[in-house]
Amino acid sequence: MNQLRRLAPFAALLIAAAPAVAQSPSYHVARQITIGGEGGWDYLTVDAAARRLYVSHATHVQVVDLAHDSVIGDIPNTPGVHGIAVAAELGKGFISSGRDSSVTIFDLSTLAATGRVNVGGRNPDAIVYDAVTRRVFTMNAGSGTATAIDATNGTVLGMVTLGGRPEFAVADGRGRIFVNLEDSSAVTSFDARTLQVGARWSILPCEGPSGLAMDRQHRRLFSVCNGTMAISDADAGRVVTTVPIGTGVDGVMFDPGTLTAFSSNGADSSVTAVHEDAPDRYSVVQTIPTKRGARTIAIDERTHRLYLPTAEFGPPPPPTAAQPRPRPTIVPGSFMVLVLER
Repeated sequence: MNQLRRLAPFAALLIAAAPAVAQSPSYHVARQITIGGEGGWDYLTVDAAARRLYVSHATHVQVVDLAHDSVIGDIPNTPGVHGIAVAAELGKGFISSGRDSSVTIFDLSTLAATGRVNVGGRNPDAIVYDAVTRRVFTMNAGSGTATAIDATNGTVLGMVTLGGRPEFAVADGRGRIFVNLEDSSAVTSFDARTLQVGARWSILPCEGPSGLAMDRQHRRLFSVCNGTMAISDADAGRVVTTVPIGTGVDGVMFDPGTLTAFSSNGADSSVTAVHEDAPDRYSVVQTIPTKRGARTIAIDERTHRLYLPTAEFGPPPPPTAAQPRPRPTIVPGSFMVLVLER
């Protein structure tokens, strides 16, 4: 018995040092929020403090009250809208519009537009707010650049040449921006203050990356491609591992509360949940059934809920010389947001 008592502390240390076993998050589609209206969509953004969800929808942004899962507002005149960034401490939001290469600035409390900025680059796609510098950055897919905007007064501060076509971007919380380069299957970075480009590295075999997320605590980046998630060490500038995911992916989110990355796979009608067992070790813990076309994703880090926009689809129109592979038609009025919960 005395020997067992002596061994007990060592056993406890071994248990504490053992790697944690990833537990399935057991997500499911709990409900859907009916949005309605016509047209396509791209990114959506959660404002967790205000309990709001901003949803891009063709030429406008629809605003959802997450306490009641109902549409409470609309921000019009955003042609070819792609993304929404929220600067809560400034009481402002920013919307990228690809068709007229502009950013709409709006008031978070009233949803009224307060300004419009020409970004000076073609087709601003993803948009990100950096709280360290109080700057907004648009990723200009048509010109391979990023535009820096002073979030306090809406003035353009400069432009970064990225050396490729940018897709999604994230701010690391230390004044650095990381960007997926879709056409070169790489990640690059730049300083949010000086706009100087820094490290760039290949993420192959992840080809044509779209969505990008970050574990800021462990400095890991999650790039998603068709069937592959590449996880990079942001400081070392290298891929540490890859994980299989679904296809038709366009978005990824990381939940720091559960150490789980979620890729939205629109072609597979699924979300792949990838758990961070350790900073360099990852495992797929769940494939969550969703709906066809649910290819972008947002997360509420307070509730751990996931939000994915999609619609019901009809048959594609007949092929033409201009459109040999036409997309399926969207059933009028069927636009929705799926809500995934544990």
